[in-house]
Parts: sequence; C-alpha cells; structure tokens
Amino acid sequence: MAMMPKRTKHRKVMRGRIRGAAHRGNRVSFGEFGLQSLDAAWISGRQIEASRVAANRALGGQGKIWIRVFPHKPVSAKPAEVRMGTGKGDVDFWAAVVKPGTVLFEIGGVTEDKAKLAFKRVAHKLPIKVKMVRRLPTT
Repeated sequence: MAMMPKRTKHRKVMRGRIRGAAHRGNRVSFGEFGLQSLDAAWISGRQIEASRVAANRALGGQGKIWIRVFPHKPVSAKPAEVRMGTGKGDVDFWAAVVKPGTVLFEIGGVTEDKAKLAFKRVAHKLPIKVKMVRRLPTT
C-alpha cells in the first residue's frame, strides 16, 4: 500500500517549485551506505514502496533499510477529457519533494557489494538519477 500521511492540515496544496540543493537530510546518518539524489523531483508513495520492496528482496533478509523521505505533498489531477474550470481536481497521489543531494535510502549491516546491488535495484524504480554514498568517518 502506498505511503501517505494519517492526517493533514490542508487537503490540497499548490504545486510550488523545487529550487536549490538539499541542506538538510544530505548526509548518511543511520546506516553505512546511502542512496543520494542527483536531480530535483517529486517521488510518489508508490515509487517509494516499490523501491523498498526491491531493496528488501535484494538484501534477502540481511541488514537494515532506512527510508529517509516521506510523501507529504498531495498532488491533484483532473480526470481525462474534462472541460476546463469547475475547480481543482481530487488528490491523485502523494509525493515526496526531493532536492538534489537528499539521501533517499540508507542500508546498514551488509557488505558494500550487497548494498550496491540493492541500490541498483532501487535506482531502477526511481524517476531520478541517484548515486551511492558512504557514511563519513566521525572524529
């Protein structure tokens, strides 16, 4: 089932635009390896869920996966072949707003080769370019 918030303050929001790079959520915090976005995009709850399933299958029950993004933005759409006007359409899906540099997923407790394989499977499910990053050594 696709992710969505339990409750929101407003049913529908304006589209807005994605500007600049991510200043928050751009470092690997939980696991040893992370998947970082290189593009700005909306990632739907279905795409996040498909990525999660692909990563879990690739890991085969080993390690742990952290999902660092959540779809908070309602995206509305009008049905096909409907005349202009008569208000804004119903909520079609929920999206996570992702800036370049955002860490989308993290994996810990597995080898680098296994993490690379899992992230490769995840990358096929996402509509943006991504790269694998390592956790920075803490001093």
